[in-house]
Amino acid sequence: MTAALSPGCTRVHVSQRLERVFDACFARSENTRLIGGAPEPEYIPAGEPGPGGPVGYHRLYYREDYFASALHESAHWCIAGPGRRLLRDFGYWYAPDGRNPEQQAAFQQVEVAPQALEWCFARACGYPFRVSLDNLEGGEAARSQHATFCDQVTTAANTRVGRGMAPRAARWFDALSAEFGTGVRLSDLLFRRDELA
Repeated sequence: MTAALSPGCTRVHVSQRLERVFDACFARSENTRLIGGAPEPEYIPAGEPGPGGPVGYHRLYYREDYFASALHESAHWCIAGPGRRLLRDFGYWYAPDGRNPEQQAAFQQVEVAPQALEWCFARACGYPFRVSLDNLEGGEAARSQHATFCDQVTTAANTRVGRGMAPRAARWFDALSAEFGTGVRLSDLLFRRDELA
């Protein structure tokens, strides 16, 4: 019996490959593990109790076996500085689906950079990227912000290409490109708004 694939995955895009590559890059150097199977994404610093996983490591949990969730959570981790990586969920506030317009605006402001970086990582893997407002119950107010958010993510992704990546993000990007055989280099990338649904 074969395992079910997460939405958008092919036999190539299996989240356990991301876990193996992440471990090779960061388990020793950053004492951090990427772990799937969680009902919701969560970051738990070493020594703190949490669901499964080795307590001696910082644990970056992604949802179920979703490849996109693993890429997204790794983007948050790559952006978080040393102080934030000592805080549960990097010390960020999170409101669940159904946010009001003010909460949604705050969410989007924090999400532009990680989604832009996730798009870079997705390209390194040859995996399709979808921007997420993460607010299905937010109604028309949330949907009306979609085009603006897509513009912001596109601009941020292209800015990331122009400025380069921080060392952890660059290491992860290069490792993904090698693992998935895309040969993509950051300097090769160009992001277009019309690629986003």
